[in-house]
Amino acid sequence: MNKVMLIGNLTRDPEVRATQTGVNVCNFSIAVNRRKRADGVQETDFFNIVAWRQLADLCGKYLSKGRKVAVVGSIQTRTYEANDGTRRNAFDIVADEVEFLTPAGSASSSASEYHPPVASSTQSPAPAIETAPTYSASVSEVTQVDDDDLPF
Repeated sequence: MNKVMLIGNLTRDPEVRATQTGVNVCNFSIAVNRRKRADGVQETDFFNIVAWRQLADLCGKYLSKGRKVAVVGSIQTRTYEANDGTRRNAFDIVADEVEFLTPAGSASSSASEYHPPVASSTQSPAPAIETAPTYSASVSEVTQVDDDDLPF
C-alpha cells in the first residue's frame, strides 16, 4: 500500500501548467513539522506535491504561499539528471485529495467560522468540492442532560 497523509503550509505559490496533451498539472511544496525531539528542537520536512486535472485547477485557484493544507496521496519517485551530469532521485507526493485548511485572505481563523472545502481527484467530470454544513447554537439552546438519562 502506498498512501501518504500530510498537513503543512505551502512554501511557495502553486504553479499550474498544461502538458503537451492539454492536461493541467499543479506543483507546489509544503513544509511539515515533525514532533519535537527530546532536546526540544523542532525539525521540518519539505515535500513536493503534484496535483492533476481538476484538482490542479482548484489548487492553483485557491492556494497561495503560507496557506495550511491537508494532502492525501501516494509517493512517486522520479529520476532526473542534475546540472553536473549526475543522476538523482526525487520523491513527489501525487495528491488524490487536498483539503484547504486556512481560508483565503486569513492566516488564522476559528474553526467555528470556517468549514474548508475538500478537493479530490475523482474520475467524475465535476470538481469534488464539499463544504461542511454550519451549525450554530447559543448557550440558551443547549439542553442539559442528567447522567442518569443516558442509555450507556
